[in-house]
Amino acid sequence: MTRVRPHFTLLLSALLFLTACRRHDFPQFPADYRECAYVTNGGSNTVTVLDLVNMRQDRVIRVGDNPTGIAANPVKNEIYAVNTDSNSISVIDAKKNAVVATIPVHSKPYFIDVDTKGERGYVANSGSNNVSVIDLAARREIAAIGVGEAPGMARISRDVKSLVVSNRVGGSISVVDPRTYKVRSVFSGCPAATDIAILPDSSKAFVTCSGGHQVMVIGLAQPESPIADEHVDRLVTFLDVGQTPVQLALKPDGGEIFVSNFGSDTISEIATQTNEVGGAYLVGAHPAGAIVSADNSTLWISKFNTGSIEVYSIDDGKVINTVHVGEGPDALAFSVEGHLLLAADAQSNDISVVRVLSRTPAGVTRVGTLFTMLPAGMHPNAIVVKAFRVK
Repeated sequence: MTRVRPHFTLLLSALLFLTACRRHDFPQFPADYRECAYVTNGGSNTVTVLDLVNMRQDRVIRVGDNPTGIAANPVKNEIYAVNTDSNSISVIDAKKNAVVATIPVHSKPYFIDVDTKGERGYVANSGSNNVSVIDLAARREIAAIGVGEAPGMARISRDVKSLVVSNRVGGSISVVDPRTYKVRSVFSGCPAATDIAILPDSSKAFVTCSGGHQVMVIGLAQPESPIADEHVDRLVTFLDVGQTPVQLALKPDGGEIFVSNFGSDTISEIATQTNEVGGAYLVGAHPAGAIVSADNSTLWISKFNTGSIEVYSIDDGKVINTVHVGEGPDALAFSVEGHLLLAADAQSNDISVVRVLSRTPAGVTRVGTLFTMLPAGMHPNAIVVKAFRVK
């Protein structure tokens, strides 16, 4: 009988251990590839940078007071953090991971959106009832557009022809012409107007009326349309959903929207072409945020009060898994390849990293497993992911 030498046994055991812990089903990134998640930490006045290639915290960047919203430039390697209590925007160079400019805006900014060309940023200033238009190349405000009372969100359409603003206290929606910086239309009757989703073809906007149980549907002006009624903005309908609808998750193909009804523990499914509510589905206590996978197959729902994420199969119409994460999960974001889901745990001050698909040792595919948890600052509240190649 052959004896195995002790040091060889230890080496073999170590190799087996490393093989078992290897990250299967992860993309193979080239050496010059960089991908980071940027997390605003409202309680510590910082942005945490997470390296998603090496799965570690890269650094913590000091920004302004109470950072809330955050956005990435789709063309340039820049990130924009909204500092609500400093009335400013911090510009972060994604290559250096450092603040390179600070842009003053107006009172209590909360949210920023960036157009598809990467040229303009739109900031909803909730304390001054206006929207700042930022020239991102010059890094300065070029216009301030008066809207309704306490605007919380301003979203720009993909064709850059409509800017939709939800006025939370005013219970209204302002539609702005981004070329003239003038309000084009105002629609009332949406109490506590909050989240906005605009269809990929820029034809319609959906807005949650969080003070009630409806979603407002607005047809956006299409001057080139052969249908005369579509040349102007118009109220299409109000859709009945669950109580306290707080967030909208649009399928990448634009065919359906899912509404998180915080007050009734359900999600509602809306067919965007017919403006019909397909039904409401129980998903457990207090759904806060949601996001749809790139292949349009699964909806991932953060449940703030239960410390978990529900995985909902869109085709099957049912919850297929529950992933336990940190305390108070809220904002969600996918990695660029879609193999990871990131959840900002607002109460435990960390980021849960969930594998979208994994395999058991027996070869069984699982949808949704907690991979690791990475540290963030106090009260993380928004996430954006940016990837690029180093030249």
